[in-house]
Amino acid sequence: MSVEHPTLPPVRLPADAELARDALAAPLLAQAVRLARWAGPGTRVDAGGELVDEQLPEAAEVLGLADDEDGETWAGDAWRLAVDTGLVAVEDGEDADLPGRAGPGENLALVTGGSPQDVLGLWLDGFDAVFADAVAPVLDDLDAILGEDGEIDVEALDWDPEAEAEFLEGVLGNLYLLTVSEGGAGEGPVPLPALAASMVVPEDMGEPTDDVLEQVSDAMMRLDEQFRLLEPIGLVEYQPVDEALMAEEGEEPAPPVDEEDVTRYGMVRLTPLGLYGVRARMLEAGVDAPAVGDLTEKGADALLDGIAGYPEAAAREETAAWLAGRDALDAARELLHAARGADAASPLRRLHCQQTLSLVGAEAEPAVREVLDDAELGGLARVWLAERGATDVPAPPESMIFWLAIDTIAAQLSSDGDLQELQELIEGLTGRHSGFFEAAWRVEHPATAEVLEAMGRLHRDKTVAKDARKAAFKARSRSGS
Repeated sequence: MSVEHPTLPPVRLPADAELARDALAAPLLAQAVRLARWAGPGTRVDAGGELVDEQLPEAAEVLGLADDEDGETWAGDAWRLAVDTGLVAVEDGEDADLPGRAGPGENLALVTGGSPQDVLGLWLDGFDAVFADAVAPVLDDLDAILGEDGEIDVEALDWDPEAEAEFLEGVLGNLYLLTVSEGGAGEGPVPLPALAASMVVPEDMGEPTDDVLEQVSDAMMRLDEQFRLLEPIGLVEYQPVDEALMAEEGEEPAPPVDEEDVTRYGMVRLTPLGLYGVRARMLEAGVDAPAVGDLTEKGADALLDGIAGYPEAAAREETAAWLAGRDALDAARELLHAARGADAASPLRRLHCQQTLSLVGAEAEPAVREVLDDAELGGLARVWLAERGATDVPAPPESMIFWLAIDTIAAQLSSDGDLQELQELIEGLTGRHSGFFEAAWRVEHPATAEVLEAMGRLHRDKTVAKDARKAAFKARSRSGS
């Protein structure tokens, strides 16, 4: 069965209000806000909007960093973020030789008077600015890249801005996927070597070559610098690479051999705010990156289609949220209506409809009984009623039994579920019904031939598997496909 699923598993995010509090608590943004409130008529900036050197000591003191040897550097970083996010407004001087002035910008009011969405928009602007700094070239040797006019020779930088941005986007995307995937990192940190290798080592490569290992090492060192920049904006929690490993210039660090060693090579995890930020960039780039709760206000058709690729726990959470606040009977009718169809995705919709109805109470029973005679939903309805102990459920006709069997297997094939569970389902069906395939190939279901072919591949009894393949041939011959 070829049914498209979302590119990424759904992410669980805190409420916007909680994320907004995290954003305002991010060290770099909090410092930028403090400097924006400090800025006034006497605050002088250069032509690029940077604080003039004479202002940096006072700015560092405002931030409580006067005694820190890097205090003025941190103050400069926070000021740039304040300018980039509109927390500070810069007014140019009357001519090029005079310093400009700065004061609070329009966006400063959002810090205390804006909605959580306003605050998160401000933080996203800050994230964009820090991301741009993180992919900027490292200027280790200025003399080598200065032209005769004293300006930086861009070509001498050996820097491709698009490639640098794409690489860091890819790293953050992999970190996001590891965090949201079942069986991935979850909320735990990811070793920096593994993250670097995910971008450098080809998937089909066995033992990495020395050249590839050197590329991984270079990527790790670059990522170490970038994550140090991204941590103060609240995107990640980062344990940097142990500087002792880089003591000998030009000497490659030994590969980690145990968990303790791995941590010395850097460990990183996305914060909840970081998940929000990376997802926002993905959505802006057109990536399908769902979040649990996205479907709560949408119709049943969007719900059943949307959760098609969700892991079981996330699907259950999404459907429970969708049902909350809805009238049970109306919700059941809407779900059953949305479950109809003969398209490739319809078996999985019906499976999710059945699973969602299992969360609905007895109030849904009238809606379920209304579809007992429906060719597509009658079997599902009987299962629901039987699970609730109903005794007056009419026996299904044989055609409905086999149609439901084909539909159920088609749904399981579409869901990419557990192979062993699917094999047990198939073998259970064929074991309970003698002459199963003689009846099954006649079932008027669009997936009949595909299901029978799959049964022929998956059944562990060779004789039964052969019967399944014969039945699939008959089904295709009958339908002319």
